[in-house]
Amino acid sequence: MFFSNFCFSLCSRAIKTNQDLLPETPWINIFYHDFWGTLLTHSGSHKSYRPLCTLSFRLNYAVGGLEPWGYHLVNVALHGAVTVLFTSLARLLLGGGLWSLLAGLLFASHPIHTEAVAGVVGRADEGAALFFLLSLLCYIHHCRLRGHAGSLRLAAWLLSSLACAACSMLWKELGVTVLAVSAMYDVCVFHRLKLRQIIMLLYKRKNNLLLLKVLLLAVWGVVLLACRFSWMGNKPPNFSNSDNPAADSPSLLARTLTFFYLPAVNFWLLLCPDMLSFDWSMDALPLIRSLTDLRTIQTVIFYLGLILLVWFGLWTSLTSRTKDTNGKSHHYINGRNGNSNGYSYQCNNHEHLSSSHTDINDISAQNGTNSHYGSRTSLPTTENVVAFSLGLLAFPFLPATNLFFYVGFVIAERVLYIPSMGFCLLVAVGLRSLYVRVQRRSSRRVLLFCSGVLVILFGMKTVLRNQDWQNEEMLYKSGIYVNPAKAWGNLGNVLKSQGKMDEAEQAYRNALYFRSNMADMLYNLGLLLQESNKFSEALHYYKLAIGSRPTLASAYLNTGIILMNQGRLDEAKRTFLTCADIPDENLKDPHAHKSSVTSCLYNLGKLLHEQGHQEEAISMFKEAIHKMPRQFAPQSLYNMMGEAYIRLNKLPEAEHWYRESLRAKPDHIPAHLTYGKLLAMT
Repeated sequence: MFFSNFCFSLCSRAIKTNQDLLPETPWINIFYHDFWGTLLTHSGSHKSYRPLCTLSFRLNYAVGGLEPWGYHLVNVALHGAVTVLFTSLARLLLGGGLWSLLAGLLFASHPIHTEAVAGVVGRADEGAALFFLLSLLCYIHHCRLRGHAGSLRLAAWLLSSLACAACSMLWKELGVTVLAVSAMYDVCVFHRLKLRQIIMLLYKRKNNLLLLKVLLLAVWGVVLLACRFSWMGNKPPNFSNSDNPAADSPSLLARTLTFFYLPAVNFWLLLCPDMLSFDWSMDALPLIRSLTDLRTIQTVIFYLGLILLVWFGLWTSLTSRTKDTNGKSHHYINGRNGNSNGYSYQCNNHEHLSSSHTDINDISAQNGTNSHYGSRTSLPTTENVVAFSLGLLAFPFLPATNLFFYVGFVIAERVLYIPSMGFCLLVAVGLRSLYVRVQRRSSRRVLLFCSGVLVILFGMKTVLRNQDWQNEEMLYKSGIYVNPAKAWGNLGNVLKSQGKMDEAEQAYRNALYFRSNMADMLYNLGLLLQESNKFSEALHYYKLAIGSRPTLASAYLNTGIILMNQGRLDEAKRTFLTCADIPDENLKDPHAHKSSVTSCLYNLGKLLHEQGHQEEAISMFKEAIHKMPRQFAPQSLYNMMGEAYIRLNKLPEAEHWYRESLRAKPDHIPAHLTYGKLLAMT
């Protein structure tokens, strides 16, 4: 369902131009670089430390190079593995019947996962989810073995959980939140404590073992976060205002209202994934600048619903459990009267025993004790599952809320990959509760039919959405309605690569119509005009691009080349020198910047060489070699260095650089010709 020919240029920095994937690069470099191959401590690093994901890309590259099918195959396999593990988790919470299957099917077919599965870079979310679930399941097994296994075996499961949590974080940062979800399971599902009991537990410290386990999880989380923050240089990443406009807003009210609104939008995408987009940055979601904005009503409704669910999961069942223990009401196991699948109200002996056992456990839970060691086979109540599902929905989403630090996106559908597990559990447990409460068989059939229709609708939407990811052109066209500036700009790049220059030019102009200060689009339009020999107009757009982003080295480079070809040599020199002095600090792609700076120095040296200033030319060439990034092809630079030396009659130095040029590229024809002339001279 998710297999597609993913538009590979989206992964350009993470895969195609990432030097960490190459076999000649020491594999240990992966643990010092971010997801895009930039040194973590560099000021322009994205700080996305995901070495295990990058390592998986490197293995893909070793097996099949840049062939997309291998990358997609791994992504689809990961999604299948995550679905199996999630369904296993649902079985532990909902039993082995219809409702755990429904939760698994909802997760497998949810359209919000299309980006994470069809997009190769979405593997980070899948890998994090895999180890997230492994960590959680190990911790659940550790809890269920308490009182039934030796300390060594218990410690092994606990250590396995902690190790998997670390691995999950090394796939993607949000993986560390599994520790909070594990604590939520221990408190709300295994011990079945409610809010008042949790407060009493903290105040009176009746269950020191539970407090110790939660404290251990918290300490391990702090250790992981501290190590990660230290490893990335103790500095947060820098993002442009177009990545997250609300974070850059000077208005506290606008930032607050918008950030509170974003979780409501994300939840709506889970509930009704009708309008999806490859990118939600820039003005895709306009800022909420006043309380009179109608979207504040959606925010209020969302948080009221969330509070009601929290109240239901952590408060309401306290009184109902008290009634149960006094024999005044029937006790429901897992939301139904003594039945694991919810199909009948008849109970066999085993179910009566399970119900009685659960009542005893609930009495113990009110006292904050840990007598659940004897109830590891009983299923949690509906309230327990709701509380846990809310935790599974909320905790992994917390890093994306801008609550603790600003993030580099407005909405990212792939970020909802793990939180969607909590959503699927909520839907399954909600439908199961309705199934139990309705008495008529026809009503139950309608409910089952609606559940099936929901899975089918999700699957159909996923298939349709996957069609958008078949190629770049379809993907970008599908995003025009949500983010027209970004979509038109990317579509222009695709049309240009297809040779449709007029259509590409119009696409760039459409992008600039919606957002006129996009430096990348101004530069791309200038480049297209330059290739169409419209040099004056190209210069105009290059200057606009430089005005929008003064650090855009590639715009300086092409401006200098046009000026040099027009004979405006002094202007070209000044442009190249200005480019050479631009630092690479706080830049998204320092490697590309260094390549452009190196090319500027090369062209400046070439210009000086043609004017007869050989010493100055050699100085520029040496500076270019010093600043040259590893991926830069140096053969032309080395050859020009040899040309400058031969003009100074320094033949040994010239021969050295000709040899270096041929060593860098053995079939470099200009170096063969110049080296041949040198050999003829000597």
